[in-house]
Amino acid sequence: MLRAVRDLPVSVDTRRPAVMRTALDAGASMINDVQALQAPGALDAVRESTCAVCLMHMKGTPATMQSEPRYDDVVKEVRAFLKDAVRKARFAGIGADRIVVDPGFGFGKTVAHNLKLLRRLDEFQSLGVAVLAGLSRKSTLGLITGRPVEQRLAGSLALALLALHRGANMLRVHEVKETKDVIAVWQAYKNDA
Repeated sequence: MLRAVRDLPVSVDTRRPAVMRTALDAGASMINDVQALQAPGALDAVRESTCAVCLMHMKGTPATMQSEPRYDDVVKEVRAFLKDAVRKARFAGIGADRIVVDPGFGFGKTVAHNLKLLRRLDEFQSLGVAVLAGLSRKSTLGLITGRPVEQRLAGSLALALLALHRGANMLRVHEVKETKDVIAVWQAYKNDA
């Protein structure tokens, strides 16, 4: 049982309804789906629970997503996809308070796409649900800085701060303590303004 491991919320990354049900039966409190509950049975699996769900955008499949991804307008297309995913989830009976959207930084996006999404992240607030940014240690940072994954802390913290500034409600991070420090400083700055 996941609940027996810790008294903390547990998020399970899966796009398979059978895995969703098993994880939820074991006590998972959130399902993070890179296909935004598009698989047959996925909406039912989440609806039948009280868990939160992260609806993420990914262009293509995990095997093809980075094969020359193209968009006419990455923000418009990703936002339209997530708007539709939220609409379907709401129609299925999943409350807005249980839904989080993730533009899918790095999932079928180039560095330019990721930066454009980050600059306009506030536009996703109009979907009426929480917005998550998962930028920690992403390959985009490696391409920008030339640093290997284990040396991307500074870049990850910079992206976390930029995501918060642009409207993210939640962050997916690797270095929790350091990110909390950045957030504390940012909040103190904002509150004193």
